[in-house]
Order: sequence, then C-alpha cells, then structure tokens
Amino acid sequence: MRFIILALFLNSCISIGQLKNNENPVWEPPNNNYKNLKKAYFASGCFWCVEAVFESVKGVYEVYSGYSGGYLKNPTYYQIGTGKTGHAEAVEVLYNEEETGFGTLLQVFFGSHDPTTLNRQGPDRGEQYRSIAFYKNEQEKKLIQDYIKLLENNKVFDKKIVTQILPFEVFYYAEEYHQNYERLNPKDPYVINVSIPRINRFKKLYPELLKESFNN
Repeated sequence: MRFIILALFLNSCISIGQLKNNENPVWEPPNNNYKNLKKAYFASGCFWCVEAVFESVKGVYEVYSGYSGGYLKNPTYYQIGTGKTGHAEAVEVLYNEEETGFGTLLQVFFGSHDPTTLNRQGPDRGEQYRSIAFYKNEQEKKLIQDYIKLLENNKVFDKKIVTQILPFEVFYYAEEYHQNYERLNPKDPYVINVSIPRINRFKKLYPELLKESFNN
C-alpha cells in the first residue's frame, strides 16, 4: 500500500510540474468603448475582493479579474490554484486620468489590503495571492517606490512592506464566471465572510474616493 500511495504522490507532483501553456485565452472581454481610458494593474489577494474595491472608486470605469506576473501562457484558474505558474490573481483597472490619477489608485491599493503579509492575504495563502504593484513606465515605478517610502516613513504598517514592484508584461483575463463575482454572487460564503467585510473596511476609511452609488 505504501508503494501505491508513493506512486500516486509522484504522479501528482509530475502533473503539477508539467503545467503547459494553453493555446487560447480562457475568456476575453467584449469590445467596449474604453479606448480613451488608461489601464493599471494590481494584485492583492483574491481578485473577487480586489475587483469590487476598485469598482467602487470614482474615475474607474471597468475592472477585470485575471492573472499576471508569471510565466504560463493563457493560464486557467485550476493551474493558478497550484501556486506553480508564477502568476498572481490580479486586476486590470480602466480609469479616466482626468478624474483620478495613478497616485490615487496606489492609495486604493495600499489602503485596501495588508502589504506586509508574504504570499498571503486574509485566509488565502500561496504565491498566487501575493501583493504586486505593476508599472508600465518609469514614472509609475517611481510613484510606487515613493508611495512605499511614504508609508514606511510614517510607520503606517507595523511590519515591513513586502509588495513586489514589477514591470507589467501581460495580463490574462480570468474565466467569465470570475468577472463581477462579488456583485453576482452575494450569497457566496466567501463573499459574505471575506469580500464584503474587506470592501466595507475600505469604504469606511476612504469615503471621499467612492462613487456616489457606493457611498452609503
């Protein structure tokens, strides 16, 4: 029996170690009229929570859940769940720069999660839940670095910030059922116990950043 169990374990490890690129995306958003909007990318735990937080912010017109920061092409949610793809659950934020800036998005990002926990956010653990601020140019990189210095100099957090600062390369959209998950699944136990409390904490801290429909 011990040899059978060992064989099963080794086969499982091999299947995880041989994660393969996928030929096609698991989902892509429909064509929209957001050509004049800028895009920013963040990872800070479960993307159901992160998407809902950014959706509440003035100047943000759309948020998509997906995967970024790793090596696997067109990953699936199952592959991400192994923690072996290098990707983190992330969001793509489409925003109007005339209404809100990248600096404000950084305030939302750092103000809505704990950037001091390594490969963990709340009850979720694994490399796929790590904290990442992606930059697309040197100006954004400097803004991220300066914001972290500001937080550290003012001792906003008791522990060291472990957020990764990574150049943005590619964003893979998650499966369609992940999009707007919190809004479409209000009775999901995770949404009730984790997502909603998280966005409520954010709303209480930053009422001035909220869209009118969320400020209640």
